[in-house]
Amino acid sequence: MADVPPHLSPSSASSFDGCPRRWKFKYIDRLPEPPGQAAVVGTFAHTVLESLCGLTQAERTKDQAKVLARELWPEHEESVEHQSLNLSDEESRAFRWQAWLAIAGLWDLEDPASVDIVATEQKVTATLQGVPFLGIIDRLEREGEKLIVSDYKSGKVPAVRWRDDKIQQVMLYAAAVTQDQDEQPERVRLLYLGQQVLDYAVTDRRIEEATDKLATTWSNIDSACTSETFEATPTVLCGWCPFAAKCPEGLAELTRRQDSGNLLPHAPAGALISSAN
Repeated sequence: MADVPPHLSPSSASSFDGCPRRWKFKYIDRLPEPPGQAAVVGTFAHTVLESLCGLTQAERTKDQAKVLARELWPEHEESVEHQSLNLSDEESRAFRWQAWLAIAGLWDLEDPASVDIVATEQKVTATLQGVPFLGIIDRLEREGEKLIVSDYKSGKVPAVRWRDDKIQQVMLYAAAVTQDQDEQPERVRLLYLGQQVLDYAVTDRRIEEATDKLATTWSNIDSACTSETFEATPTVLCGWCPFAAKCPEGLAELTRRQDSGNLLPHAPAGALISSAN
């Protein structure tokens, strides 16, 4: 029997829903999962914006963001996750520019100097429908008397049909804040830097839908750990799975896609198939 994790976060819940096998490799076997460049760009952008939001409202300017980015860069550049990218000098310059575009993209969405920030990188713990939940909220703010949960996103805005997972994430944050602070946020916001703000009212129905799904995932995790059965879910995402070499179903999916001409050329795991031929 595998040990059930002590808590469930939005990212771990989403990972299990996507592929229990990949979840096992990461959360049970504790295999290292090198982050992709997009994720590391997001990490640096989040770090800079967190520091920016810690300043007074008048100091939250784009010029000050540039200063913070320069100050924080050396420490980030030496981090394990950044070093794992193994970037050339040219690629490193492109990385910094990509990160700056994400940071500067906040001004395309709002004037940070006008935001009444309550907290940043707020850790919240709660028991939601019996599930021990842990989350870190990018930003809590007030708009008049309204409490709002905001989450930065450095990736592309998903199509409408793919948004439920992201919406439920911030609804879970709202549920945890409600339990922790005895005040229910009125809205949640997904700030896709440089692109669009997705804004939703917090309702009892949306909270219930998000916590219902979390409880179902937790039950499925418990069953999988008890039986030590973690099924693979082969999809196009196998091409980006760092554990594909350890997964027969994932390798079979990559082979099938290559044979049918549907293996995307930029999928990192595709190299496993190429090297085998």
